[in-house]
Amino acid sequence: MDTSSKENIQLFCKSSMQPVGRPSLTTEYSSSKEKQQCCGELKVFLGALSFVYFAKALAEGYLKSTITQIERRFDIPSSLVGVIDGSFEIGNLLVITFVSYFGAKLHRPKIIGTGCLIMGVGTLLIAMPQFFMQQYRYEKYSFSNSTLSISPCLLESDNQLPISIMEKSQSKRSDDHITITPKDPQWVGAWWLGYLIAGIVSLLAAVPFWCLPKSLPRPRSREDSNSSSEKSKFIMDDRTDYQTPHGEKSKIMEMARDFLPSLKNIFGNPLYLLYLCASTVQFNSLFGMVTYKPKYIEQQYGQSASKANFVIGLINIPAVALGIFSGGIVMKKFRISLYGAAKLYLGSSVLGYLLFLSLFALGCENSDVAGLTISYQGTKPVSYHERALFSDCNSRCKCSETKWEPVCGDNGITYASACLAGCQTSTRNGQTMMFYNCTCVGIAASKSGNSSGVMGRCQKDNGCPKMFLYFLVISVITSYTLSLGGIPGYILLLRCIKPQLKSFALGIYTLAIRVLAGIPAPVYFGILIDTSCLKWGFKRCGSRGSCRLYDSNAFRHIYLGLTVMLGTVSIFLSIAVLFTLKKNCVSKHRSFRTKREGTMVSTTIRKENCTTGDHLLQANYWPGKETQL
Repeated sequence: MDTSSKENIQLFCKSSMQPVGRPSLTTEYSSSKEKQQCCGELKVFLGALSFVYFAKALAEGYLKSTITQIERRFDIPSSLVGVIDGSFEIGNLLVITFVSYFGAKLHRPKIIGTGCLIMGVGTLLIAMPQFFMQQYRYEKYSFSNSTLSISPCLLESDNQLPISIMEKSQSKRSDDHITITPKDPQWVGAWWLGYLIAGIVSLLAAVPFWCLPKSLPRPRSREDSNSSSEKSKFIMDDRTDYQTPHGEKSKIMEMARDFLPSLKNIFGNPLYLLYLCASTVQFNSLFGMVTYKPKYIEQQYGQSASKANFVIGLINIPAVALGIFSGGIVMKKFRISLYGAAKLYLGSSVLGYLLFLSLFALGCENSDVAGLTISYQGTKPVSYHERALFSDCNSRCKCSETKWEPVCGDNGITYASACLAGCQTSTRNGQTMMFYNCTCVGIAASKSGNSSGVMGRCQKDNGCPKMFLYFLVISVITSYTLSLGGIPGYILLLRCIKPQLKSFALGIYTLAIRVLAGIPAPVYFGILIDTSCLKWGFKRCGSRGSCRLYDSNAFRHIYLGLTVMLGTVSIFLSIAVLFTLKKNCVSKHRSFRTKREGTMVSTTIRKENCTTGDHLLQANYWPGKETQL
């Protein structure tokens, strides 16, 4: 077996020369001791690497869960939040290709440790804006006396009173007096705390790698058998094999000289190229879906940000982990071939996106918001030109249309502010703000004739909690099904390339996923989601801020439709992968039959001319058997 294959197969373990002849007791003892040392250090390496993956998943997963919190904290639209999410991948672009190529030949543990340090520092930097920017401000009425009664309607018509009250409100908030609850749509929690924890974890994950050696001694007794069985699992081209520079002291310039030939060899593999395209499109679908899933749960089912993230972390993430683990178990237990792995990868994608289609029927209707989704008289639908926040019932109040301080009336309709609801008086009891004599609530009130309201949005209809439960069940099954094909797809990626190019091909694959999926998907998902916004917030400088209210139906069709459309494209590309692999298998099988027939004829002739003890060429062996598919 050639030296380059040995270097790749042995990971970072250094091959050793085995003496010819019968081994002595000293050699056996040395081999046993060497084997124990190798296994111990290898376990440390695997444990440390697992901890690195945990730290990386913690940072990336937490970023997804804080999307809505960052959007509210800095008052930015979803499209800009998508840019922030996509920038998490940008740092990899500068180094990932070169690290994947040169890292296979240099000190791998130290390279991984350096990456952990950079990842930890970067994660800590994400939390820094919380400490260097001004304190978060939310628009709320705040009174120091619970018995104070004041007219919100007159509040908007007086140019001086709002400023003085806002100043009182800000001074009270500076004493950590919070006037809103976590259920309020303007609530922002300690979003920065998780980044500090994830950053520290990443820094700790780097420590073990600085203590590991560059290479480990490989047990001599298993070297040949393992190398042979490992190499036989790869597809080898019939063209001239590409030889990489070998030896511990290979020069950087020698490796750099072979960079372009390696790149050409990888992209000249049609199976690898098709699988790369299929994975890129599918990860566009998955990245966009995962990024805005908490936001979708909040807007579609009226759930709080904490509950949305809680159910995702408690249900969906374990389902994904179980699906990946199950895929590996199936591959190992049933000894699935390369062609079978491709079929399993395709089947999981088809079934997963079919299940995803059912989520279109599990949506909730828009909340009844006066002037946006329903008229002030309580009738719907509202045509586009009639979606005005002003009506006869609040015309004398001179309200601001830019403010979003939702009030839930006794009639079940949400109003953009107490002023737009025409409320005459208001009182506060603790964190609860009550409004009375609301003229707009009265004209659409029920038979009781109540015209009061309470601060906050009205809850969705009674059928929405049941829809949310169904959504969770289907979402868990879908996540498990899609992740079931993760390991088969990864095995397909590894076995469709030459062993000596395995590390480099994985680097190219990761680079493509990050550049073409990880960065753009959150951006264009966010841009399209912003088109379903019904009410935008505005910053103090007058520029547009974050969206306050979305059209639930439009949001659902954009979010789910874009995910399914991209998934469908990836399925067709996966079918092309399957046909290409099948064609490759047929051509290899024909080549094998031709070689076997020639070998059998040659063996028969030799048997006639040679002694019966000549068993060097048997009918069940042919040149290159170990490297054939």
